[in-house]
Amino acid sequence: MSTPRSVALERLAYTLAAPVLAVAPNIYPDSPVNQVVQLAGAAGIGGWFLAAKSDEPGAGRKILRWSPLVLAAAVDVAAGHTGGFGPYWMDGLLAATWAAAGYLVMPFSRHTRRRHRPALAAPVVQPAPSEVLEEPVVQDDGADLLTRDARMLWEQAGMPGRTYIVKATRHPGQQHDMTILLRASETGRPITGLTEAAVAAPFAVHSSDVVLAEVAIQPGRQGGPGWMEAHITPDANQRRRKAPTDQERWTDKVGSPKGGAPGSELVHKTRDSVRGVTFYRAKMADATTTPRIDLAKVCRGLGLPEDDSCVFVLIDGIEFLISAFDKPPLSAIFPATRELLTPDAKGMYVCGYTITGQPVKNMVFQHDKNAARHGLILGVSRSGKTQFFAIDMAAMSLAGQVVWLSTVRKDEKTSTLGKYIDRQGSNALWMARSLRAAKALCEIRAEMPWPHDGEAHDYKPGDARCPYRQLNVFADEFMTAAQDGDFGEFIQKDGDDLTVTGLKYGIGFNPAGQSPFAHNGFSTEMKDNLRQNSRPSIFNMGSPGATRKAAEGTMENAYDVPTIPARYAQQEGSAIERAMRGEADPENGVSTGGVAIMVMDNGRAVLMRSLYADFDTDLAELFPDDVNHLTDHEIRELEKRGLWFDWNEPVRPGEFWPEPKNGDDDGDDGGSRRRGGGGGKGGGGRGSKGGSRQEVVSARKALEAIKSLTDA
Repeated sequence: MSTPRSVALERLAYTLAAPVLAVAPNIYPDSPVNQVVQLAGAAGIGGWFLAAKSDEPGAGRKILRWSPLVLAAAVDVAAGHTGGFGPYWMDGLLAATWAAAGYLVMPFSRHTRRRHRPALAAPVVQPAPSEVLEEPVVQDDGADLLTRDARMLWEQAGMPGRTYIVKATRHPGQQHDMTILLRASETGRPITGLTEAAVAAPFAVHSSDVVLAEVAIQPGRQGGPGWMEAHITPDANQRRRKAPTDQERWTDKVGSPKGGAPGSELVHKTRDSVRGVTFYRAKMADATTTPRIDLAKVCRGLGLPEDDSCVFVLIDGIEFLISAFDKPPLSAIFPATRELLTPDAKGMYVCGYTITGQPVKNMVFQHDKNAARHGLILGVSRSGKTQFFAIDMAAMSLAGQVVWLSTVRKDEKTSTLGKYIDRQGSNALWMARSLRAAKALCEIRAEMPWPHDGEAHDYKPGDARCPYRQLNVFADEFMTAAQDGDFGEFIQKDGDDLTVTGLKYGIGFNPAGQSPFAHNGFSTEMKDNLRQNSRPSIFNMGSPGATRKAAEGTMENAYDVPTIPARYAQQEGSAIERAMRGEADPENGVSTGGVAIMVMDNGRAVLMRSLYADFDTDLAELFPDDVNHLTDHEIRELEKRGLWFDWNEPVRPGEFWPEPKNGDDDGDDGGSRRRGGGGGKGGGGRGSKGGSRQEVVSARKALEAIKSLTDA
C-alpha cells in the first residue's frame, strides 16, 4: 500500500523542523525563526479556543489539528530557557519526541476535513455490492423504528445541544407523546445550551409541550450531567387544558409560582355529601417551607366562588385543608344545653363549634396553672357578646362559682342574667364599686384560714377544702366605662390591679368591649395578663380588617386570622349579567352574630359559632337551681370596710373623693367632691375640674401646673 502524498509531505516537514526547534533557540536566541514558531503556537491556541467554544460537532478533531503548532512553540520556549542544550540534551530529546509524535499521528493530514479518508496511490479492489449496502447502516444496537425516526429528525436539525438520541419511548395510549433519552455526543462533556424550544422544533410541537428532566444513575445505564430526558407531550397537554384532573388543576392553578398556594401539592380530594362539603388536603412539597395561602386565588384556581363565605382554610404545619361548603356552615344554630355547658374535671366546657363541626372548648379555671382564669370578649353591638356571656356564666355557675355582671347601660338581656347570678348592675358607678369590692376580696382571702390546718393558702380550683368559691367579675362595655368622666379612672386602675393579683385568690376579671388597645382603656399590662390567662373571643369588630387587627392584638404571635364579614351571603348568578339587565342584587344575607374567633392556648386562631342561649325562653335550664354567693365571712369583712351594700345607691360622701373643706365649695357639688386627690378606699384621686387658676411666675410653677392638669 503506497503512502499518500500529504502524509509524506507532513512527515518530511516534521523531520526538517525538529533540528531547527532544538538548535535555533540555543544558537540564535533573537532569530526571527523563534518568533515565527511562537506566533504559530499562539495561532494554534486561538484555534483551540474557537474549537472549544463552538457548538458544532468535531471540536476534538479541530483541537488535534492545531496541536503540532502549539507543541512546537512549547518546545521552542523550553529550549530557549535552558542553558545550552539542557541536561542530557533535553532540547534535542523534546524536538525528536515532537517529530516522532507528528510522524506517527499526522494530525494535520488526517484531520483537516471531516470524514476525510486519504486516497491510495494504487487502485484497490472495490467491495462487493452487498457490502456497499451494509456500509451506510449504522449500528443502532437494536433501535426500534420510533427511535430511528427520531434520530433522523434530530440529525436533520443539526444535533441540538451537541446531543445524540439514545432511545425514544412512546407513551401508552398516545399518538404523539413520547420521551427521548439524550446523551452528549462527546464522551465526558455535560449537556449545556439545550432548551425546550430546541427540542420542540425538530418534532413540530409547542415549547410548552416539552419538559426537560435529569436522568438518575441506574444499574446498567449511565446518568448525570451528560444525560438528559425530554418529555414531549402535546396530546396530554391538550387534554390537560380541556379536562384536567384534580391533581393537574391543583399543580397548574394553585401550586404554581403564581398560584394561590405556591409550592404546594394536592394530597387528596374528598367529598362529604351528608355535610355538603368538599375537602382539599394539601401539603408543601418542600418540608422546610411555610404555606403562603391567598384564599381568593385558590378559589379562582379551583373554580370556586370566593365571596360566599363557604370556603375556609385550616393550616397545620406544612399541611393545610381547604373546606368548600355548599352553604355557609356558620349560619347554623347550635342550641346551648346544660350537658354541653357542664365543665369537666379540668374545667373545660363546650362553648361552640367550628366550621368543620368540631367542638370548641373554653375553661372556667386554669387546671394546669392551678388558678382562676380571666376572660376577654370583644365585638361591636349585636355581635353576640351577651349571648356568650350567658353560656360562660352558666358554665361558671354549674361549676359552683360566683358571678358578678356590670354594664354601662341597662338592657333586657343583662337584666335577665341578673336573676341567675349573685349580683348585677347597670352603670359606671356600679362597675367601679364591684371592682373595688373584688380588689378588697384579694386581701380578705389572703388571710382566710383553711379548715384542715387553719392556715391561709392560695386558691386551688377543685379543692374541696377551699373555704371560698371562685369569683368571676364581668364588665360589659369596659372601654366606655373606663372613659367615664367621673369613675373611669377608678375602673381602669382597679381593673389593672385585679388582672395582676386576682388569679391566686380565685378572682377572674372578664372585660368586654370594642377595642383591646391601650388608648381605649386596655393597658398593656392588663392586655398581657388577659391574653396569657384566658382564651380571648373576638366577635365581629365592624369590618374584616378591624376583626383581624383585634385578634392579632390578643395573640402572642401573628398567625393567619380568619375574617368575619357583616353577613354571610352566597353568590347567586352573575353580577355582570344583573348589571346589564338592571336587576337588583339578591338579599340573601345571613347574620354573623355569634360567630367569633377564639385564640387557643398555642396562639392559633379558630373560627367558631358560639352556642345559642335563647333569652326569649327560660334560661333556668342552663343555670343551676341555686345561685352561688360569697361566704358569710367574706360579706362581713366587706361590710367592715364599707364596701358591701346596695351598689345602686348614689355616691356616698367621701366614698371616692374627700369631702370639701369649708370655703372650698364653689356651688358645684359634684365638682367640689372630686376636687383633690386620692383619699378614697378605691384608690386614685382626680384633679380639680373647676378650681381657681394659679398664677404662673416661674418655670417650676409652670411644671407643677402641667402636672396637676395631666395627673402626672
